[in-house]
Amino acid sequence: MKFTKMHGCGNDYVYFDCTKEEIADERNVAIRLSDRHFGIGGDGIIIIKKGKNADFEMVMYNADGSRGAMCGNGIRCVAKYVFDNGLTDKTSISIESMGAVKYIDVNVENGKVISARVDMGAPILEAERIPVICDKVKAINVPITVDGREYKMTCVSMGNPHAVVFIDESPKDFPLERVGRLFENNAAFPDRTNTEFIRVIDRKNLEMRVWERGSGETLACGTGACASAVAAIINGYADNEVAVHLLGGDLNISWSGNEHDSVFMTGPATTVFTGEISL
Repeated sequence: MKFTKMHGCGNDYVYFDCTKEEIADERNVAIRLSDRHFGIGGDGIIIIKKGKNADFEMVMYNADGSRGAMCGNGIRCVAKYVFDNGLTDKTSISIESMGAVKYIDVNVENGKVISARVDMGAPILEAERIPVICDKVKAINVPITVDGREYKMTCVSMGNPHAVVFIDESPKDFPLERVGRLFENNAAFPDRTNTEFIRVIDRKNLEMRVWERGSGETLACGTGACASAVAAIINGYADNEVAVHLLGGDLNISWSGNEHDSVFMTGPATTVFTGEISL
């Protein structure tokens, strides 16, 4: 079966066009192909199908085979794939994932998509809906102790749960491998969580490292960048437009500060290589 390796700011997935054919065991294929030593290598796989309530459907699996509800970097790459491969000629594309429909405007140069702007929808701030166990209606700047250290976290859902933690040290020096895993599996998060460790550079720039549930550290996370920008704005650390600097590149996030308004994410989408593999 043909595949395409793509990434958004280093957040890489193996993409399959299943608008005409199917993959029999999607979960196990995700586990096998995501392995960076014995497979193709990636943070998971993304399967592109015909949409029922949108132009296309994105079916995303993490590297451990768990299903992901949303992937901001992945959805930009899906938009690039369907345009570049002639599945659509529209530059405004709707894509659904686990029932949620997102709207993407692609930026085309020389017949190929180089970047995309995604309407990620309004953030979810109610603790019960994220979900996170908290004695407040919204988990904003609330304390949590992990590995013997107290952190202040702000929890946001962008279709998947995020715990945003602001730290004073550079995220590059932070012991993410140990602490990220402990956050993911902390009892405060019934469905586990993605965790973003953020240093505020100034009101227009955030430095971020991310631990993704089901995948571990990734070079970027689009929904995490959105959640981090929302958390920074809510806590008064950032303006309404902010650049999030990740290990794999930069994402630009804008949000009005009104919890009923959409968060907009703009960033690159890149094809690495194509190939064919027996499933």
